[in-house]
Amino acid sequence: MKKRSKKYCEALKKVEKGKFYTKEEAVKLVKETSVTSFDASIEIAMRLNLDTKKADQQLRGAIVLPKGTGKTTKVLVIAKGDQAKAAQEAGADYVGDTDMLEKIEKENWFDFDTMIATPDMMPLLGRLGRVLGPKGLMPNPKTGTVTTDVAKAVSDAKAGRVEYRTDSFGNIHAIIGKASFTEDQLADNFQTLMDAINKAKPATLKGQYLKSVTLAPTMGPGVKVNTLKLA
Repeated sequence: MKKRSKKYCEALKKVEKGKFYTKEEAVKLVKETSVTSFDASIEIAMRLNLDTKKADQQLRGAIVLPKGTGKTTKVLVIAKGDQAKAAQEAGADYVGDTDMLEKIEKENWFDFDTMIATPDMMPLLGRLGRVLGPKGLMPNPKTGTVTTDVAKAVSDAKAGRVEYRTDSFGNIHAIIGKASFTEDQLADNFQTLMDAINKAKPATLKGQYLKSVTLAPTMGPGVKVNTLKLA
């Protein structure tokens, strides 16, 4: 059995076992139970009643959190000509085409958090799918990272865009901010993400959609949220 730190055990005492908290209570509690010496991320874990073997029940998308993520995002844009210029003006950290792809392939270079590409560059990106895919870096139209409006995509990424995607068990994990955020900031980000997930509910789904929602700080205890008040 994994031994928990003294700080973790003290934080765990604040979370009532078996209780489901309101959004406001959960946000307040998750800030109080952050036990790290650094500014911890606040993470959300959702278990959805989905059969991911069915194509229409594989959720994937991206949203811009109104209060940001508290994280500095390094953006790489794969584009040419005017699109490359637009990406640079929008504040992309790296811009290029075949030169950047060769750097990734030959140098195993991954000093970026998000890759954005124009549609015409996607055939060249195909050969890197095996390395970009597992790292969650492969551009995709569903998340807005394959686009002809690279300036907006760069701005969104810098402003706090987060991607969500169901795993094979119908779970979604995402970051909604930092422990240093105010309760209102975390609540706004939380609600924005929940609105997006509820909007993405498959029309064919029967029964309860949200099975469980839990908030937790990095290395801290999880706080269960009352799903009946989130639908």
